[in-house]
Amino acid sequence: MRTLTVGEVMTRDVCAVPPDAEFKEIAVLLARRRISAVPVVENGGTLLGVVSEADLLPKEEHVGERTRHAGHRVRRHKAEASRARDLMTAPARTIDIDVPLPVAARELAASGMRRLFVMDGERLVGVLARRDLLGVFLRPDGELKAEIETEVFGHALLASPGCYSVTVRGGEVLLLGRVERRSQVTAAGKLTALVPGVVEVRNRLDYVWDDQH
Repeated sequence: MRTLTVGEVMTRDVCAVPPDAEFKEIAVLLARRRISAVPVVENGGTLLGVVSEADLLPKEEHVGERTRHAGHRVRRHKAEASRARDLMTAPARTIDIDVPLPVAARELAASGMRRLFVMDGERLVGVLARRDLLGVFLRPDGELKAEIETEVFGHALLASPGCYSVTVRGGEVLLLGRVERRSQVTAAGKLTALVPGVVEVRNRLDYVWDDQH
């Protein structure tokens, strides 16, 4: 079974700023592009950090406020900063372009991050946001049906075309028919669930003989 990778679903059009980008320039960029963060990149393409909306907010938060402890000093520093190099949070959270999508999804969920910047070696090549993961579930039902029939039943299970049927509606899959072995029934359900875009699997397959008893 083929698993989608980060590189196949990431957003490639990454808007970046240099270290000397000014506060207002960054704020305008975030508003115009309707994004919540922008990477800070040197001329050679090295990713230095990221400036998010949260990094810009201290400018307004700490107007007239005196610094009292370490946490406040960090935010006060950002409040007084005017360039990307001083506003940014570093290091930026990154992920490799070849990482399987399920691994990336778990990392986003565990970290609570909205996005991960995608690296190909030392080069920034894209950004993986939560919406990119959700985009997998927009795959047409016909496309899912064809992949299940070809990859699951054809290549993995070597099942005869006339012994099963696959129905997909709204990403929900119904498997019907009779295969030769009970182990094939179990494998069909598990492999179908791994197909990117499948929401739910109802496995109603029957079998001729029990090879798991």
